[in-house]
Amino acid sequence: MLEQGKIDALRAQPVQAFSHLIDGRHVAASDGATMDIISPIDGKVLTTAARGTAADMEAAIAAARAAFEDRRWAGQPPSARKKVLMKWADLIEANALELAVLGVRDNGTEIGMAIKAEPASAAATIRYYAEALDKIYGEIAPTQSDVLGLIHKEPVGVVGAIIPWNFPMMIGAWKLGPALAMGNSVILKPAETASLSLMRMADLALEAGLPPGVLNAVTGEGAVVGEAMGLSMDVDVLVFTGSGGTGRRLMEYSARSNMKRVYLELGGKSPNIVFADAPNLAEAAKVTAAGIFRNAGQVCVAGSRLLVEASIHDEFVAAVTRAAEAMRVGDPLKTDTQIGAVNSEAQLTQNLQFVETAQAEGGQIVTGGTRILQESGGYYMAPTIVTDVTPEATLAQKEVFGPVLGVTSFRTDVEAVRIANATVYGLAGGVWTSNLGRAHRMVRDVRTGVMHVNTYGGADGTVPLGGVCQSGNGVDKSLHAIEKYINLKTAWIRL
Repeated sequence: MLEQGKIDALRAQPVQAFSHLIDGRHVAASDGATMDIISPIDGKVLTTAARGTAADMEAAIAAARAAFEDRRWAGQPPSARKKVLMKWADLIEANALELAVLGVRDNGTEIGMAIKAEPASAAATIRYYAEALDKIYGEIAPTQSDVLGLIHKEPVGVVGAIIPWNFPMMIGAWKLGPALAMGNSVILKPAETASLSLMRMADLALEAGLPPGVLNAVTGEGAVVGEAMGLSMDVDVLVFTGSGGTGRRLMEYSARSNMKRVYLELGGKSPNIVFADAPNLAEAAKVTAAGIFRNAGQVCVAGSRLLVEASIHDEFVAAVTRAAEAMRVGDPLKTDTQIGAVNSEAQLTQNLQFVETAQAEGGQIVTGGTRILQESGGYYMAPTIVTDVTPEATLAQKEVFGPVLGVTSFRTDVEAVRIANATVYGLAGGVWTSNLGRAHRMVRDVRTGVMHVNTYGGADGTVPLGGVCQSGNGVDKSLHAIEKYINLKTAWIRL
């Protein structure tokens, strides 16, 4: 149970200036530069962080390479690595409220969601891969009798991880858990607008006993330190969650450097398909609203396209509108807030521009569409629903990453699938129906990495999250994520 008094006490504490973590030490940027960290809660400067240079990133990569080559982590027995990771998870849990409040002050997620989605989720993820690491076996190939074929699973080496601002701890753990469990060294590059909780989480890894140099973190601009990571000849694997444009650049950097493997979890324009035979339309409406408006719509799998069977269109849109208008938007550090702040002023401006474009293209605003609570100085937007969105409209094709829901009607199953698949994305989706056959057909036919049936969201770490089409490649979560962080080596032995 969250206690408002404890949250307020943590909010009142000043936030230290943050520096890089390189080779187990906190160091300033090589040129001494810093960047202001603006809180979206009130638009004020919260603290500063080091504004990294290419030289800073190169130093972090060198530290990670040295740590990997001398096997200070990879050479430890699995039981030892497990012990450290378990202690790290314990420390994250022990400091959960502090971490959550710090993160909310940095990125604006409502505290009720943040406490679960950030420290709680991160600790669970680290613990999951700690438990798994001594259960990853090599293989013996079915060879002829005078040959022994062994397949070893080795760490890849140095992993560069670029983390987004919406859920930095959760998504950071999705990368760090399997990468470190398999014995790799890692360099983190947090988002410029949400780095603080992830940097604090990295400190806790050292406290847990992770050797210096195994986990490094450099703050700064993607165009500088992110580019240096992407172009490095000494990074073996690059993992990224974020926009398609940045993902394309990272693939280009790989081609221009050492052909490092690049795994991308990119954008989505996820369809949430509601049929008239949904088992509980009232419940579907509430979940639909939460599936796009929680965290101010800043969720990669958000159900941002609502496809509704024509016979229930008006009724269902009205129910979703009631649910949206009942959600409390406001100070994300208040326990009764259900929708927090938009991450930055730039993101808020982009959201509002999408609404203007939708209107210009024939969309009808049912609710929202405006900035609110401007007197707070923070960045808040009313949950917005736009109807009459054609499948070709900008709002149906481009990811907003904000609290904006576009609604399109359909009449047949075939039309629903056609509309659902009519974007370049394929990250997530949902279908609401009482027809078991229809549900399975939708799972089969909608091109997406995750398909929800009679729910939206909530898939845990036991199942993979990955995209198809231009939503990326590779997966986070589950045992399948480990595959990104290992090399297969064959030993062919003549007996």
